[in-house]
Amino acid sequence: MDLDLALVRAFVATAGTLHFGRAAEELSTSQQALSKRIARLEESLGVRLFERRGGVRLSEAGERFLPAAREALAAGERAVASVTGAGPVVRIDTWGHLYAPMRTVAEAVQALGGVRWEPGPGRDWPSVAQALLRGDTDLGFGRVHPLPDGRDAGLTLRLVRLEPVDVVVSTSHPLAGADALRPADLRGSVLWCPAELHRLDFLRRFADEFGIARRHDGPNLGLDHLVRHLRTDPEGFTLFPADAPLPDHTGLRCVPLVGPTPLYAWSLTWPESSSHPLLDTLLRGFTEAGRARRWLEYDPRRDWLPDSDQPKLGGD
Repeated sequence: MDLDLALVRAFVATAGTLHFGRAAEELSTSQQALSKRIARLEESLGVRLFERRGGVRLSEAGERFLPAAREALAAGERAVASVTGAGPVVRIDTWGHLYAPMRTVAEAVQALGGVRWEPGPGRDWPSVAQALLRGDTDLGFGRVHPLPDGRDAGLTLRLVRLEPVDVVVSTSHPLAGADALRPADLRGSVLWCPAELHRLDFLRRFADEFGIARRHDGPNLGLDHLVRHLRTDPEGFTLFPADAPLPDHTGLRCVPLVGPTPLYAWSLTWPESSSHPLLDTLLRGFTEAGRARRWLEYDPRRDWLPDSDQPKLGGD
């Protein structure tokens, strides 16, 4: 039988949302037209792809069909691109927005020419992992750490950058005049967190490792909100990547951390079952940028990484 890619696209969109109304909106069609496409595909295949009782979920046949359906759509895009000259779009979701993840992506891809990017803001790593496994995005970029209950199973990652972090304090902080500080020097200070600490794996591990007992967290209201509060607290501090732009330094001081220097690990991640046709090209771009800018330098005698990040150093 011949597969109609319009029907396959309807199936993949519905599988990604498990909601006929949202899938119809995504495809700019009516829910009735979408349902008809799914019914035609099921009739052609001779199986039910969705269970519709008590909500929408994939059937066993639908689970088996989904990876191949995504590959069929990707192959269709490549076929069109081969004659039109338009390269495939790369959908990339980033997280850790206060640390400006797209500046690293931009440095790595600036030499790749005609790659068409479709950036999307992920709420956090767990939500991006879910989007990758559903096929809602092609790549994720941010700090990856193990998720409970194996919720990241089926995803591959590549460590691409280890970025030193500075400590940021108000100019009224007793340590503001130092040329450099050790993490242990911060034990008497209050760690200001840009979101709930349970969502900030790096900061939580840093605080536990170096005995930072006093911690202040809350909802993520943006970098300006964090900076405003930090500026007025003579005991507070936060951590910030050394190369990331910190708006409005007035009343603040960034001090390098040494003995050891904490490193923030940035990784690319993608689904094992359906890698993007440009993946090898993109990985090459990150490798070349990392080599030129020395992004992966690490010395355990000088630097600190959380235990969960260290196994990545042995990866490819």
